[in-house]
Order: sequence, then structure tokens, then C-alpha cells
Amino acid sequence: MYAIAGVTGHVGSVAAETLLAQGKPVRVIVRDAAKGAPWKAKGAEVAIADLGDEAALARAFAGASGAFVLLPPTQTATSDKPIEDNATLARSIAAAVKTAKLPHVVLLSSVGAQHADGTGPIKALHTAEHLLAATGAAVTAVRASYFQENWGASLGALAQGILPTFIAKGFRYAQVATKDIGRTVASALVEGGTRGALTAIELAGPREYTAEEVAAAISTITGKTIPAVDAPLDAVVPTFTSFGLSTATALLYREMYEGIMNGRVAPEAGNRSVRGSVEVRETLAALLASK
Repeated sequence: MYAIAGVTGHVGSVAAETLLAQGKPVRVIVRDAAKGAPWKAKGAEVAIADLGDEAALARAFAGASGAFVLLPPTQTATSDKPIEDNATLARSIAAAVKTAKLPHVVLLSSVGAQHADGTGPIKALHTAEHLLAATGAAVTAVRASYFQENWGASLGALAQGILPTFIAKGFRYAQVATKDIGRTVASALVEGGTRGALTAIELAGPREYTAEEVAAAISTITGKTIPAVDAPLDAVVPTFTSFGLSTATALLYREMYEGIMNGRVAPEAGNRSVRGSVEVRETLAALLASK
């Protein structure tokens, strides 16, 4: 039995769907029964628990051979102390893992999580990796590169005929689709891990992309010429706070962009590397079709 959190999101839903398609027993973890109903109809068990509720989460983990967990970004997006709040959430998850004697846990982490600083919101995942490792369970950290879906936040600017980017034009960096992350999570759960050990999977897409290549893909899809336009880092905080994020969270994202460009947010040498198959054009087509 595999317990899957985050099934209302892209990664968790793909992981659960992939396991069910393989005939594996799945228990989805949701915060209310209504969100679990569609999964029950697909043959999954449903457990009701909040990731911050240690006791309920331990019950959801009970009897599972492995579980997928994450730190949902929306839960701390408006917090004035997002790193501290994420640490509290990670401690709750780790305590539930220990109480339930869960043999294996797969964490949605990020490239750069090997570092304790200089990585923006990824610092919370550094903490989560270490808290989970301290439980004695086998821990697999799926360290995903930049989500291809993050471009969705920039698509509103297409009305002005541009694609703004905080990561400088000409800079080539790894980007991965959530479909590939979910499939990798499912594979990691089935594969299992070594008890008491932390294993990191450095996950990227089929190749690296520049902002210009992303803009070219959008141009092909829309039939309109869309250039990539550099946006200054000084615009990160006002832009993100205009979306409703707290200043503290926005500052973390600025630090992350800087970390990507200065090489701090990058895979850790010596770890297993995995490449997905979804090209950014496929992800962009889906994003544009949903608008």
C-alpha cells in the first residue's frame, strides 16, 4: 500500500494515477472526504488528514510500505515567516512517519536542497530532508528542477506581446514537467529505499532551455511572435506581492532566481540523475489551452 499526499495537485495526482494504472494499492490523503470521492471511485482508499495534524497523518501512514509527502507552497505563500512555518509542517510530517513506523518516504524536494542557505524557498526542503532522515526511515528526495508549469504565471503578459523572465535571457537551465515528477515519485515508491539512508534523485526534463526557446515555443503554438524580455530582479518582490504573496515569501523567490543564475540552485554531484520525457512545448500547449 502506498499513501499519497497532494492528490489535488499536479504531482500527487500523477503519482497516484500512475500507481493505480500499475495495479498497485493506493491510499490518498486528503483534507476532506469530498476531495477523496473521485479517488475512491478509481479504487483508492481514502484517508482524511492534514499534513500539519501529526496524529491523523500517522493514521494515514499506518500499514503503508511507502508514502509521498510534500510541503505545499500555497500553505505558506502569505506567511510572514514561511521558512519557519514550513519547518513546523516538516516536523509534523516527520513525527507522523516515526509514529507510524513508515518504512519509506518520498519527498518532493528541489535541486539545491543540499544547501542550507542561498536558495530561497528551497531552504525549507533542506530542513525537511534532514528531519525525515532523522526518523530512521528510508528517504528518497526527488529533487526536481525548475517546474515547466511556472511559466504559467508569465502567460498573462502575452496580451502585451511579450514573455517576461526573471532568469536572464541566454541562460540555459533545467526545467521539468510535473507529469515527469509524478511518474518519478511513483517509480521511487515502488523501488523502495534503504532504511536509515537519504537518497536524492536529481530530476530534470529531457533537455535544458533558455527563455528565448520557451518564447519561441509559445510563438509556434500561438502563431504570434512573442519575444522573451528580461525583467529586473528588483521587480520580483512587487510582482509577487501583487499576486498576494507576502513580502517575506517574495524575497525568497528573488533569492532563488539569483541562486539559479549563480549556480547555487543546481544538482548535487554524485547523486543519481534522471531525465523526464516531457518537452516544454507540450507543457506550454496545455497551459495555453487552459486559459
